[in-house]
Amino acid sequence: MRHPSKNLIRTGRGRSAPKTPVGKGLLGCLGCLGLIIVLFVGSAVIAGVVQAFSGGGSTQQAETSSSSAYNSEGATPTPAITADSDGQIYDEGNEESITLPGENPDFAENAVPAVPNDTQNAPDAQKSLEKLNQLEVKGRAPKTGYDRSLFGNSWVDTDKNGCDTRNDMLRRDLVGTTTKPGTRGCVVLSGSLSDPYTGSLISFMRGKGTSEAVQIDHVVALSDAWQKGAQKLTEEQRIAFANDPINLLAVDGPTNQQKSDGDAATWLPPKTSFRCEYVSKQIDVKAKYGLWVTEAEKVAMTDVLTSPDCGARAEIPQSEPAYEEQVAPAPIEESAPAYYVPPVEQAPVVPEAPVQYFKNCTEAHKAGRYDIPATDPAYRPALDGNKDGVACESR
Repeated sequence: MRHPSKNLIRTGRGRSAPKTPVGKGLLGCLGCLGLIIVLFVGSAVIAGVVQAFSGGGSTQQAETSSSSAYNSEGATPTPAITADSDGQIYDEGNEESITLPGENPDFAENAVPAVPNDTQNAPDAQKSLEKLNQLEVKGRAPKTGYDRSLFGNSWVDTDKNGCDTRNDMLRRDLVGTTTKPGTRGCVVLSGSLSDPYTGSLISFMRGKGTSEAVQIDHVVALSDAWQKGAQKLTEEQRIAFANDPINLLAVDGPTNQQKSDGDAATWLPPKTSFRCEYVSKQIDVKAKYGLWVTEAEKVAMTDVLTSPDCGARAEIPQSEPAYEEQVAPAPIEESAPAYYVPPVEQAPVVPEAPVQYFKNCTEAHKAGRYDIPATDPAYRPALDGNKDGVACESR
C-alpha cells in the first residue's frame, strides 16, 4: 500500500499539494527542447570549424558538380547580341560563347593570328569593270523567306583560329587595340577606327551600349544577296558568305544603319574617295558567290568605276568591218597605134571694136554713121525717131 504523503507537494504554509500527470509532462518537454537547441548549435560550430580548415572545398565541389551537370545537358550560354537593320550581329560584351585558341585542337600557337591584309588591297578599277561586265544582269527576286538565321545565328569561327569573325575583323581594321586577358589576344576591348565610310575617327569601347558604335558591315548586304542568288546557295555557303573577310568591314554604326540592305544603286559611302574600293569589293563578292546585279546597280557601279577617282575606261564596242565584194578588174583592151596629128592653126583673134555711143544723131553723122540698125550695138531707141528700127537715117 502506497504511503499518502508521497503524492503530496509541500507548500509555503506547510500544506502539501497533490502531484499531477500534467506537471510531469510539461517539465519533460522543456528538457527535450533544450537538448535539441544544444545539439543544433554544436553541429553548426563544428561545421564552421571544418569548413575553415578545408578552404571551402565542399562548396567548390558542389559548384563544379553543378557546372558539369549544366554542360552535360548541352546547354550553351546565350551571348548578349543585337542585330542591326540588315540582321548583322554585334555583341555587347558577353564573350562566354567564344572558343579560346587553347580549346581549338587545330590551333597550335599561343596567340590568335591576324587576318591577312590582302583582304584590304586597293582594287584595279579596270579589272573590276571587266569583271562587272561578266556578271549576270537580272531583276531583283522577292525577299520572301529571308531570315538572318539562314546565314548563321551569330558570328562563327570559319577560319578555325579559335576566335569569332567579329573579333577577327576588329583586330584587322582597328589600331591601338587592347584585348581581354586570358583570351590570348582574341577579344578586343578597345581601339580606334578610321571609318572608311565617313573618314571620321571612332573610339571603340567594348561593352553593353557601346559596342554598337563600331559595327561589322556586310559590304554586300545579306538580304540583298538573298534576292540576287543566295537563295540557291547551300547553308554552309551562306554561313561562309556571312563570315567572309572580303565581304566585311568595321564601320561607323549609325552609317551602317543608314545603309541598311541597300545596293550600289540606292546607297554609296559618303566618303567619295572610298566608293571605288567599295564597289570593287561588291563586284568581287558577287563574282565569288555567283550572285547577279540589277540593271540599275550595274549602271551605278559603272559610273563609279569610270569616274576620275577610279579612272577605268568604259568599253566601246567595236563594229565589225563591212564586207566588200572584190570585183575583178576589167581587162585592158589593146588600142590601135596612135598616129601623129599636127596641131590645127588657130585663126588670129581680132579684137572687137569698142561699142560706140552717140548722144544724138548729129554726133553719129559726124562719126560717119547713118542708118544704124537695131542689131548694131550703137543703136538706141532714143536715136530712132520714127521707131522703125533704124536710127539716124540719112536724109
